[in-house]
Amino acid sequence: MRPPGQIPRRRFLHLAASGVVFPTIVPASARGAFGHTAPSNRITLGVIGVGGMGTGHVRGFLTQPGVQMRAVCDVRGAHRERAVEFVEAAQGSGSCAAYGDFRELLARDDIDAVCIVTPDHWHARIGVEAARRGKHMYYEKPCSRTIAENKALRAAVRRSGVVFQFGTQQRSSDGYRHACELVRNGRIGQLQTIMIGSATAPPNPLRPEQPVPPDLDYDLWLGPAPWAPYCDERCSRNFTHIYDYSLGCLSGAWGIHDVDIAQWALDADDTGPVETEGWGRFMKDGLFDTAESWEVEHRYASGATLVHMDMPTALKRAWQFRLRWMSMLFTGSEGWIHVSRDSLQTDPPSLARELLGPDEIRLPWSRDHRANFLDAIRTGSRTVSPIEAAVRSDAVCQHADIAMRLGRKVRWDPVTEEFPGDEEANRLLARPMRAPWRV
Repeated sequence: MRPPGQIPRRRFLHLAASGVVFPTIVPASARGAFGHTAPSNRITLGVIGVGGMGTGHVRGFLTQPGVQMRAVCDVRGAHRERAVEFVEAAQGSGSCAAYGDFRELLARDDIDAVCIVTPDHWHARIGVEAARRGKHMYYEKPCSRTIAENKALRAAVRRSGVVFQFGTQQRSSDGYRHACELVRNGRIGQLQTIMIGSATAPPNPLRPEQPVPPDLDYDLWLGPAPWAPYCDERCSRNFTHIYDYSLGCLSGAWGIHDVDIAQWALDADDTGPVETEGWGRFMKDGLFDTAESWEVEHRYASGATLVHMDMPTALKRAWQFRLRWMSMLFTGSEGWIHVSRDSLQTDPPSLARELLGPDEIRLPWSRDHRANFLDAIRTGSRTVSPIEAAVRSDAVCQHADIAMRLGRKVRWDPVTEEFPGDEEANRLLARPMRAPWRV
């Protein structure tokens, strides 16, 4: 029984995340004395989607102090069993429940937060339900397949006040943060162009229909996506290259990471480009049907241009700057910066060693994306990759896909979040969902 006047622990965490200030005199148990974990620090977690990347998140969150993993969920029985083994090896037998349906996990009142690691076409539907249930969420990229789903997710997160961390973990990297701070503080002069190169996938032939494995709920795997005959390759990590589920390497399979950093450098977390055009070649006559090669330019009101390319195309540009490869290249009127996950190169070379002054622009600091998420729940601080940034970065990838599919330039209004006067493009802001699913 709870002592009189004591706030339920889940309510405590939700109020903390909302910025509510508590009295400074609290019981010893609430302060963590005598071996107790303070209610404001202990977070109960569930992971939805525990395949390859999901298993990584299970292991990663188990290393975070003050986290108790109470449940995992996956449409594959083998994935659920493996994840429970990992959790119970760390927490003890019987400490973790397993579910085949995300709704059962979200219905639990004793879970504070969820990590969503499902195929892309499920992200928004689960995220909206998680927000409705008051669950803080670490949300793997991308936000969704469409801008309409993105906006529904953002509205749900704002209504609920839950903490949201987008899985664009490059914002928790010293190198990317330093590069963006140098750009934002004018160290390369006027920013002119950002060039990024994304991985690509080879075509994959159509596969004959196969029997659905007995431990897979295939109808639930498909969920809001159109029905399609089952084959093992469809439900592998390669789902990202099938348009019914994802936008391929242009977005969730890789591109969103660098697009998100470009948005950060452009101070565009609440806006986006005003026009987009380029070319793209889509895979045909096979299982994969997302873009296999492309070059798309996004123009911003500031005058800067973001050029997003497949890696072979990007390599041709890299030689112009005597770079062996292209990850992210910022070019300005007075120099350039090339940054990747393992290096930072600049011209002039001294730029990489420059320190920022106390009165210059500094970006949020994080070296651990999961820890940043958990700290935001406990303290009410803002995550390094909040919902507003997530939706705007995701939209840039979706603009590229729409422009390529239409084969022409599209203009975008970042305020109304529509293509003004362009009904053909606006029809691509949403996709129908297979009944009974909706956001």
